[in-house]
Amino acid sequence: MKGSRRRTAARALERAVRGDVLVRDEMMNLYSVDASMYRVVPDVVVIPRDEDDIIGTVNVAAESNLPVTVRGAGTGLVGNALNRGIILDMKNIDRIDPDKIGSGIVGVGAGTTIGRLGMVLEGQGRFFAPNPSVGAFCSIGGMIGCNAGGSRSLKYGSTIDNVTRITFIDGRGNRITLPDDEDVGRSVLGIASGIQRDRFPRVTKNASGYRLDAVRTVGDSHRVLIGSEGTLGIVTSAELKTRDIPEYRLLVVMGYGSIRAALEDCSVIRRTGPAAIEFVDRAILEHIGDAGIDHSTECLLFVEYDKEGHAEPEAAAGSRVVARTEDGAEILRWQRYRGSALHYSLKDAGKTHRIPHIIEDAAVPPERLQDLFAALEGINKRYHTRTITYGHAGDANIHVRLVSEEGGGIGSVQDIAGEYFGEIVRLGGTMSAEHGDGLARSGFVRMQYGKRNCQAFADAKRLFDPKGILNPGKIVTA
Repeated sequence: MKGSRRRTAARALERAVRGDVLVRDEMMNLYSVDASMYRVVPDVVVIPRDEDDIIGTVNVAAESNLPVTVRGAGTGLVGNALNRGIILDMKNIDRIDPDKIGSGIVGVGAGTTIGRLGMVLEGQGRFFAPNPSVGAFCSIGGMIGCNAGGSRSLKYGSTIDNVTRITFIDGRGNRITLPDDEDVGRSVLGIASGIQRDRFPRVTKNASGYRLDAVRTVGDSHRVLIGSEGTLGIVTSAELKTRDIPEYRLLVVMGYGSIRAALEDCSVIRRTGPAAIEFVDRAILEHIGDAGIDHSTECLLFVEYDKEGHAEPEAAAGSRVVARTEDGAEILRWQRYRGSALHYSLKDAGKTHRIPHIIEDAAVPPERLQDLFAALEGINKRYHTRTITYGHAGDANIHVRLVSEEGGGIGSVQDIAGEYFGEIVRLGGTMSAEHGDGLARSGFVRMQYGKRNCQAFADAKRLFDPKGILNPGKIVTA
């Protein structure tokens, strides 16, 4: 945006909102990055005070034909909240309505962090199940935007399984609540009825494309917003399911001499009813201080139970029980090792050898987990790379840090991504299980879903955002 147009937009926004309107270069630089490896400099940042400010911002954006992109806590790994035009920082849209907690529901503002919500719920003996590894820092709006998951998704599902109602502002500046607005809900259901369902991934969690497959009735219509990365509407509030905090917890940490042995064991362990099965490889173990892990151990599985009466995993050939504990503090210590896997992977890769986050979030049907690792082995051989792996083995969702000692330009990265995603799709999987498409993967959405489903995605985009001003270039893109 040229300087004069920027100033014109800023003046219009200052008239339309009561919140802060920022245009200084240092602030634009601050909002040009998030937790990803991307950088896009916006033109204006608005920090709204309330829903009226959000509507005012969208109206100005529509009149000026400017992009407007919603931003939560900036913890996304694939540039979901980066764009030109207007960035809408939701940090002030922070409220918690505890009135319905007793009935299993809590109302929250989009800017509320999961950490603050967790403290309020804990005081009433409840919890919200999705638990991304960035923990307390991510916002509810961001979790809705990318259909966040976490370790407990194996038992409790992702964000899409734990939201009952969403209020949002569409690209026309309309305030809509789904599934309450039955007219809009029927329109969403009409689009969903035309999808090619066999092209949707056969996985337990999916954060790629629009989740039209999850819309089977008008009562499900709010689900199309979950995982949409602010491209269909700007979420202002939501009602979330809450659950009783389990009275029982057990963590069993299993060590394996090979990744293959751990993967073979996963299918057996899944049948014991765990709440989580987490995985880290040898590269991560190198950074886990004094945990007492044998040097012959190639990987760990963290198996967690939160209900009594289960069968426990036993040390089979090629494995051993590294730790078994019901102590809350000890469980937290081990969970911190797993939760720091992203940090450890970056540390292991070093600053000069990392390849951008593109293939870092795929998931496949659980029975194809070994095939996912075989695909990574093939890429390492062909492109002279190595991979650092960790993630949610119970959901067959493996995070990958790709490292090249030779560097490698963007062309080779795109080649690797195309090859890997092609194999993931062939296996019935998804390019992204919980991080979203963002700048990294939106260009591959058609590969995963095909022409007919991408047309349905475009129809949904037009329904809510006819001018295409909401976070353009993500999910539905040329």
